[in-house]
Amino acid sequence: MSIPLVTEMSIHRVSAGKTTDMKDLLATEEPLEIRLVYGKEKRKTNLAVTMRTPGNDEELAIGFMYAEGIIKSSNEVLSFEQIDDNIVQITLDEHVDVAEKKIERNFYTTSSCGVCGKASIDAIKTECNIYDKEKPFTLPASLIHTLPDKLGQVQSAFQDTGGIHAAALFNLTGDLLLVREDVGRHNALDKLVGAAIKSGSLP
Repeated sequence: MSIPLVTEMSIHRVSAGKTTDMKDLLATEEPLEIRLVYGKEKRKTNLAVTMRTPGNDEELAIGFMYAEGIIKSSNEVLSFEQIDDNIVQITLDEHVDVAEKKIERNFYTTSSCGVCGKASIDAIKTECNIYDKEKPFTLPASLIHTLPDKLGQVQSAFQDTGGIHAAALFNLTGDLLLVREDVGRHNALDKLVGAAIKSGSLP
């Protein structure tokens, strides 16, 4: 991946009526085209184009396909190919039953909209195949209140730019397990889910 997570730009900072020329770091936003190869006939489709912060593209693609209900586990992914900086291709095992309605999109989502490109309201509905068989658990509010600070301490891109989202996975004692950053909050979550799927820690 040759595109940096943050980009240095020349800016004009205006304060109290005075303009100063200076350099600043901004979160990078680039398009990512996700291509899908599936079925015994190796059918190909352009699944989606999303505006994202470069990095963790495989996790983003896998997490996106999981959230869309296209795959149920990483075992269904036969291969991943980074064709170039902004194009990836996922090939599914030929036995994966891909419902055509789940891959019908208008192919473009912005970094701020996770439902853009959906053809209908019904297409927004998701089916969750994960059910927690363990007993219900509770967390003290005092623990929950500590999590944003823990997340903030490891958000390197946010510390550089002041403008990027993050999603994190914590265990029940508040230990940080995974964190992913992106200009799009739904992309950050998809990257996190994709990382969890790849590491075998989902559910």
